[in-house]
Amino acid sequence: EAIERGEYPEWELGLQIITEQQADSFSFDILDATKIVPEELVPVRPVGRMVLNRNPENFFAETEQAAFCTAHVIPGIDFSNDPLLAGRIHSYVDTQISRLGGPNFHEIPINASLSAVHNNQRDGMHRQAVHRGRVAYEPNSLGGGCPFQAGPRGFMSFPEPTHEDKLRGKPEKFAEHYNQARLFYLSQTEVEQRHMVNAFRFELSKVSVPAIRERMVASLVNVHEQLAADVASGLGIPVPPPLTRATTEDVSAEVSTSSALSLHAHPGDGSIRSRKVAILAESGVNGTSMAHIMTALADAGAVAKVVSVRLGLLDASSGGAVNVDATFENSPSVLFDGVIVADGAASIEGLMRDGRTREFLRDAYRHGKTILAFGDGAQLLEACGLPTRLRDNALDPGMLLGGAEKPDRALTDFVAALGRHRHPERDTDPPRI
Repeated sequence: EAIERGEYPEWELGLQIITEQQADSFSFDILDATKIVPEELVPVRPVGRMVLNRNPENFFAETEQAAFCTAHVIPGIDFSNDPLLAGRIHSYVDTQISRLGGPNFHEIPINASLSAVHNNQRDGMHRQAVHRGRVAYEPNSLGGGCPFQAGPRGFMSFPEPTHEDKLRGKPEKFAEHYNQARLFYLSQTEVEQRHMVNAFRFELSKVSVPAIRERMVASLVNVHEQLAADVASGLGIPVPPPLTRATTEDVSAEVSTSSALSLHAHPGDGSIRSRKVAILAESGVNGTSMAHIMTALADAGAVAKVVSVRLGLLDASSGGAVNVDATFENSPSVLFDGVIVADGAASIEGLMRDGRTREFLRDAYRHGKTILAFGDGAQLLEACGLPTRLRDNALDPGMLLGGAEKPDRALTDFVAALGRHRHPERDTDPPRI
């Protein structure tokens, strides 16, 4: 929806470039897929932007048939000894041959290179190109010696010298499982750490064998004692002794915390471009105020959707009819970044008659989203039991009230609050509401 409005989502694209000498000096093996390279050791180099500026015209042709094949590389790069990558080089091709009907999946329009591909591949299911010539191999006498090897101009594997027996073994660096888990945990903010504890508690509470729950917590002891204690408390068990480690070697980590690993280290620029806002309304809504809200959100780059009990047109108290975009039945609050309750006594009365309105607002509140109520909308927040103050009696920056006649100040505050993504100061365990 944001793309259709021209509010193209974009990301900065960066790379971490590592020399072999650097890789050998790290306390962890970069070929271990469970490890990351902290930005404190290797800074990210910005190289450009990634912009989503077009939606698929045909979902099947452009999305279902897309094949991202790790085996397809261009001259100048080669494969590392990453064991996970080595497995994918084979399995991706094998899977795509089966999924897309044959070996010529790279000729399907969505997968075809923008530059012509010159190879000696011939025939096979769903062949698109029509090549000339009688032969596709060398040496030959029928094609005048063509084709022939391209030599240095074609793909050549990197000549890596090996001075001893090359073994498939388990390096000692692979056996150290906890340093980076501890790094990740300690790099999170308090609210993020609490979410991790809740996630472990949620998943482990569904494990039916107590001994397995205990072993998992015993493994967490090796990550961080507080993490293990909080998870154990949530499961109603004592903290067990730490799980036996795979290696007795004491490996010293280069980095103990990395701010780049926390979502709070990337707050954005404060804009609400491409954010999706639900406007709750029913018949009797203040149409003039609604139109003003919709215009202000569009000017800020947000996508506004009118959510109500059912689809159709709402009779507005002023400013004409209002079209409903979504219902409580098909669009829960998790699909929206923020919520606005429109003004109008009859509208609020209609919303309060549907119990799903309360569910919608309470879920948005629990998830720390910004909520703004205009005029009579404050009554709906009160009916849902949603406080505008935090537990310490400070004002909740994400719970806003606005006057229906002069909504500009409230909308300005809403845009600023929505630009914060979420409001973690509201987060409590267990939740207040």
